Amino acid sequence: MAVHSKHPASAPPEPPVREKTGHLMLRGWCIFVLFMSLSGTAWVNAFGELTTAVITIAGGLLSAVLWVVVRPPVQWRRLPWFVVAYVVWATLSLTWSVWPQTTALTLLLLYITTLQALFIGSVLTWRELVRAVASALKWVLALSILFELWVAVFIGEPILPGFVVDKADDPIEYWSRNNLFDFPGRLQGIMGNANLLAPVALLAVVVFTIRLASGAPRRTFLWIWTGLAAYLFVRAGSATAYLAAAAVAVVLITVLLMRTATRPGERTKYYVAYALVGVGGLVGLWLLRDTIFTALGRSADLTGREAIWEAVLGRAAERPWVGWGFATPWVPSDPAFDGWVVDHGQTVMQAHNMWIDVAMQLGIVGVVLLALLYFAFVWRAWFFAIDRPRWDLRADRPYSPLTLLPTLVGAILLVQGLAESSPLLLWGWLFIVMLGAKIKQSPHVGVGPAEQSAAIERGEAVAREGGGREPGGDPAASPRRPARRAMRSAGRSA
Repeated sequence: MAVHSKHPASAPPEPPVREKTGHLMLRGWCIFVLFMSLSGTAWVNAFGELTTAVITIAGGLLSAVLWVVVRPPVQWRRLPWFVVAYVVWATLSLTWSVWPQTTALTLLLLYITTLQALFIGSVLTWRELVRAVASALKWVLALSILFELWVAVFIGEPILPGFVVDKADDPIEYWSRNNLFDFPGRLQGIMGNANLLAPVALLAVVVFTIRLASGAPRRTFLWIWTGLAAYLFVRAGSATAYLAAAAVAVVLITVLLMRTATRPGERTKYYVAYALVGVGGLVGLWLLRDTIFTALGRSADLTGREAIWEAVLGRAAERPWVGWGFATPWVPSDPAFDGWVVDHGQTVMQAHNMWIDVAMQLGIVGVVLLALLYFAFVWRAWFFAIDRPRWDLRADRPYSPLTLLPTLVGAILLVQGLAESSPLLLWGWLFIVMLGAKIKQSPHVGVGPAEQSAAIERGEAVAREGGGREPGGDPAASPRRPARRAMRSAGRSA
């Protein structure tokens, strides 16, 4: 007669580990927040300013409540303090602002975006964060191509915001110009602006490629999504985005070369080559700007941006140190901005350069704080990407493709910030804060309290993209051995 041993050779069978419903819902909410920031003006074009404001404020309140309920581990001493300093200085500008209503309104948007960024970075692990960003980008890309297809097939002519079919005084007013089958006409997606669609499509190419390199499942679909992102990137036809793509390529190649270094001082030659390429590229871009921008279908003054910069710098010179008051973006209904700078018959809502914009709003002090913020982010993101993961004596752990994301996002935003102010709000500001805070809280993928706590909430110790153990990690931290099973085994051993 078979007898069940009291000392089995292996642990008794258990059902497979599954994510808890609460954590699935939390990750779904983070995807929605990321989608809102990435889609940007799509909400205003579709539902109007009031509805968008209500959804944005309600979303911020819900994330604050969830943060209190979930209580993820946060090392308060490792907050992104330059972000805090910039936000504080922007808040102080309310005391001297010449447009206090605009300052108060845009400060609320800044607070909500910063809160959402810190919230997402604290409740998701690195792998979950990249997956959530990829999911949000898929929604943006899919809705953009479906929206353009709907306009081309069922409407057959350009439409205005609010789904209004009417003639506009200038094509810049159109939500969609019905260019899907009119190649090489520029696509604007759900944002209604090709210059907003292009960097998001470039970000999607970067994120999907990182997912492919990290061994994500359903690779065939990921390749399809990457192809769609590349198609929308090309059809958006943004000169700034093309330059950002070139910067991403240079940064990526340099990082991969840096990772091959095995001896002290070996990276020096790559740093020299990187500096020469960067400086040479900037000088060449300036000297050949007429030829380059003409080839890209743009004027040498970046489609009238120099005139905008001149007007904004003129106002900034009147209050050089503290500026005129925070206003990101400019509210066109405010008398101070209504009709001040006009382009194609429309009141401009930004300076089309984030540094000039901040100089006008927050003065030299604000520019210095923003420069320190970006310097700290780029510094941490760079070494997060090129340094081999190490927290003990072991020095042969493999690199993770996920560590490439922050430094490549930084390249996109820095280049975009030369011709746009969008890195100061929406997904640009959210990603800088979110990724910067995440690096400080979790400097190693899958290691540390901030990474472990979310994994335990899922019922695992450390999650990997397609299952299995993190290369070079602790076997006791494998997802095949949940914390509950480890404690049970320890009890049997005792």
